[in-house]
Amino acid sequence: MIITDVKVRKLFDEGPMKAIVSVTFDGQLAVHDIKIINARDKFFIVMPSRKNPDDTYRDIVHPINAPFRSELEAAVISAYETALEEAAAAAEIEPEAEAVELL
Repeated sequence: MIITDVKVRKLFDEGPMKAIVSVTFDGQLAVHDIKIINARDKFFIVMPSRKNPDDTYRDIVHPINAPFRSELEAAVISAYETALEEAAAAAEIEPEAEAVELL
């Protein structure tokens, strides 16, 4: 199974949750609502889950083995870092664009 696309849907500044992403596999299957969490200065992913009647949570989808989980986590975190860089670059451009418009 090949990870063909990772889209960062939303970035968060506050709290341990840093982003929500969608991942496409083999260009045919999309998994939405994968969360990127930062805890103890380490990033990791949390798979989409649902709440059970006993107030526990159960993953809806998850990697079956550690090597694929590592591959998925690396791809998702890499896409997150790229999105952060793009957001920082856009933030630098916006004040310059406003200054030009005022002239």
